Amino acid sequence: MINAVGNRMTREIARQQKLTSQLEQTQIQISSGRRIQRMSDDPVSARRIATIGTTQASMSAWTANINSGSALVAQADGVMKSVSNLMTRARELTLAAANDTASPADRATMAAELGAIADEIDSLTATRDANGEPIFAAGTARVMRFDSDISFAPVPSAADVFVVGGNSLSTGIRDIAAAVAGGNAPAIGAGLNTLETAIGHVADRHAALGLSGGRLERIGDALAARGITLKDERSSVEDTDLSVAIAQLNAQDLTLSAAQAAFAKINRQTLFDILN
Repeated sequence: MINAVGNRMTREIARQQKLTSQLEQTQIQISSGRRIQRMSDDPVSARRIATIGTTQASMSAWTANINSGSALVAQADGVMKSVSNLMTRARELTLAAANDTASPADRATMAAELGAIADEIDSLTATRDANGEPIFAAGTARVMRFDSDISFAPVPSAADVFVVGGNSLSTGIRDIAAAVAGGNAPAIGAGLNTLETAIGHVADRHAALGLSGGRLERIGDALAARGITLKDERSSVEDTDLSVAIAQLNAQDLTLSAAQAAFAKINRQTLFDILN
């Protein structure tokens, strides 16, 4: 009989310890706002949370790339606008130089301005971003990843923008400047054709840059939408439902209090009370 009573008391103590542990776990869930504290709490949900966390980390990196790419596109757009304006001015000067009324002094002034335009275009070609890297890469265009299966160069290479027919834009303008200074009418006429082609080329690359910027914006919007969906899913799996948890806490506290009260009452009995 005494052994039976001892075993029953041991089991009751173990049960109350388990109830206390469950109560403490519920309190932690409420205070932390997280339903799952360790993998063993819910292996399936914990695995899903880990998967979502990995995806969210990747999306953060992709979003950072989108922001960097968009900044590069915005800066490159400003450069392209300046280049377009300079090319238009070079064409105006060349047309004026082709006029028979232009004097040698006039042509010398025009040639000097054309040379300055060529220098400015060279300077724009070498424009660098906030990190000190060339916006227009000297070699292959800089490719960036913006999603798990999307990667491209938001800004074209320098050769793709500033080289036409094997010659750089600035070299072509310097050749025209030399023709203007020397009054070489055939060379000036050829230079006008070269400028027309170059202006069209720059306009095409500028338009392509705008398309790249629009693409980045759409990818960013899609990532943001996916981020909201993943955040909501993670919250539904990981976060504590306070109304349910509080009700559970009250029930656990009531059960533990009742068990402790009953246990205390039993322990107040004497051995003879139990034997009788």
